[in-house]
Amino acid sequence: MEKINSYVCLDLETTGLDPKKNKIIEIGAVKVIDGRMAGEMETFVNPGIKLEERIVELTGIRDEQLTGAPEIGEVLPELLSFIGEDVLLGHGVLFDYSFVKKAAVNQKLSFEKKGIDTLKIARKFLPDLESRSLGFLCRHFAIEHRAHRALADAKATAALYEKLTELFYEGNEAAFQPIPLLYHPKRETPITIPQKEQLYKLLDKHKIEVEYEVEKLTRNEASRIISQLLAEFGR
Repeated sequence: MEKINSYVCLDLETTGLDPKKNKIIEIGAVKVIDGRMAGEMETFVNPGIKLEERIVELTGIRDEQLTGAPEIGEVLPELLSFIGEDVLLGHGVLFDYSFVKKAAVNQKLSFEKKGIDTLKIARKFLPDLESRSLGFLCRHFAIEHRAHRALADAKATAALYEKLTELFYEGNEAAFQPIPLLYHPKRETPITIPQKEQLYKLLDKHKIEVEYEVEKLTRNEASRIISQLLAEFGR
């Protein structure tokens, strides 16, 4: 088995950990061909909601940076084109794949990939380290890294992959082979007319100002918001 020398390393910053509920706010990707960096992609993504303070503290990304950014539906075709037929690489690659797959399903686009996970490789070959987080591994191997920014994380992960293959590939080739990434989300449907009417009525009645655009909510998002408002304020 030959080492995979050409791939796209993908990293996302998001509003949370669940692709069913949370949104992409930043995309970083680097294309590596024959072991050399051949291109990169970086963009903020407007999630349509106000960021929680914990996300601002973690990433340093602020709402004003996202206001004029494209929404995921606008930037997704460019990202899928950038990835093309390449193998995906990531540190916990299924996380990033799941968010992009969810977005692709919502846009009725196909996104089926194989991937290599540097986190799984590190867990297999570095079991005695106190952590296998990307930040810890970069410090351990003296890899330049700016944590929790998408493009910097993607570049650091690509460098980490090269270091791990240098140290452990020979004799362990199977552990470095790409495997199918499996995530099967359902397509989200837009907010319904009755939901819009009920939500606008609740917001008006209780004099509630919101950061999100009601018209852009999905059916599930609207249902959760309406339930929360009813529980807090009543009808």
